[in-house]
Amino acid sequence: MAISLSPAQATPRLALALLAMSQLIIAMDATIIFVALHEMGVQLHINAQQLQWVVSGYTVAFGGCLLLGGRAADLLGRRRMYRLGMLVFALASLIGGFSTNAGLLVAARAAQGLGAAVLFPATLALINTLYAEGAQRNRALAIWSMASAGGLALGTLLGGVLTQLLGWAWVLWVLVPLAAGCAWLSGYWLPRDGARPAARSFDLWGCLSVTLGGSLLVTTLVQGPEWGWIAPATLACLGLSLVLLAAFVVIEKRSADPLMHFALLQVPGLRASIGLTMLFMSSFGVQYYFLALYYQDGYGWSPLQAGLAFLPPTLVCTFGIRIAERMLMTRPPRQVLTWGLAGGALGIAAVAVALPHGAAYWPLLPGIVLLSLGQGMTWTAMWIVAGQGVPAAQQGVASGMAATAQQIGGALGLAVLVMVANAARGTTAADSAQALQGLVNAQYGAALFALLGVVVALRLRQAPLDCDSPHCLPSDA
Repeated sequence: MAISLSPAQATPRLALALLAMSQLIIAMDATIIFVALHEMGVQLHINAQQLQWVVSGYTVAFGGCLLLGGRAADLLGRRRMYRLGMLVFALASLIGGFSTNAGLLVAARAAQGLGAAVLFPATLALINTLYAEGAQRNRALAIWSMASAGGLALGTLLGGVLTQLLGWAWVLWVLVPLAAGCAWLSGYWLPRDGARPAARSFDLWGCLSVTLGGSLLVTTLVQGPEWGWIAPATLACLGLSLVLLAAFVVIEKRSADPLMHFALLQVPGLRASIGLTMLFMSSFGVQYYFLALYYQDGYGWSPLQAGLAFLPPTLVCTFGIRIAERMLMTRPPRQVLTWGLAGGALGIAAVAVALPHGAAYWPLLPGIVLLSLGQGMTWTAMWIVAGQGVPAAQQGVASGMAATAQQIGGALGLAVLVMVANAARGTTAADSAQALQGLVNAQYGAALFALLGVVVALRLRQAPLDCDSPHCLPSDA
């Protein structure tokens, strides 16, 4: 169901510019921090464990609060949550740049993650309600996806430039005017929120249990390799997260107005997208981590050189998004996803084959081109599938569900593949041949995750809803 804009409100084109900018900011923040980590550690005297939490604090807050953000978007208004998310993001970035110790910096990064968790489902829900399902929505999601690809590359490049020329604080401060400007423009370019739905509650206990449980689960996956998978802290964190998530299920089943209608899991597209977003991040999403390390450790490149190396794949990824947009005019998402994931799996495997034989960047390029094409095609199509058949009143929570799976998939996939990479090392951790073999094994593991995505895509089916109520089930359920 598309929202019609009054003459006093912005055109859908201006609205889309703001929605795309939000994704560019979120994607840019995910990579801009990496190249500044070394300088942060030196300037603030942060040890390796604390430095990891500069990254993990954001991931935990983002992954743990997405369902809360989705619920808030559905009940309190998507424009309001877009604006709130941007303002939180801007304020957290400003404070983070003035950090003088590890605690304040990690707290600021967690606040950025909270802002992103409010912003992301509101943005996706706005796209899925502002633009009618079909060609119009596909076009909007393609532009949104291009902004995401651009943000990832811009983050690595800008992070290197700012860190070398101005210092690490500027990788945070550069986000402040962007986020604050978007918050201001949203009052003019996004449609006004309607009246709050009557007789609907925020489901406080459901929100608390899933937010805390989700945050602890992501913490377990992120910290497991560092703490040890059978360490008391890991087992305690995992056990408490499972207890809280089990309590969430009980609360939701008894609630008159639950945070998450489990009937949504009967919607084929949303159910498939949960698996697809997890496998996407476990295959394509880990490439920035492994390749960035290889460029700097294997080739001895500077952060700026490593950032520049990601520009060609970003351009190719954008081309893949355009291919997906055109294919979706005549072909179902199932076909686009199958081709994208299969091509990506071949590209990742090609990189793995080339790694032991390439003393330079160029032997890797054919595989990187192929995986980047697959990445662009898959990213667009999987978010189209996530919104199909979902009632308008539940688009925020549905987006939060798919995005939560994405964050868990990224943390879990990276944890598994890092273990695979480290398993190839012998007693001499500095042995470059063993380290390289570990990286090759991890790449093959990522290719396997992409192939599992092909299986999910081939099983995808679409079913219309019988009505536009949040309690509707698919007609074939």
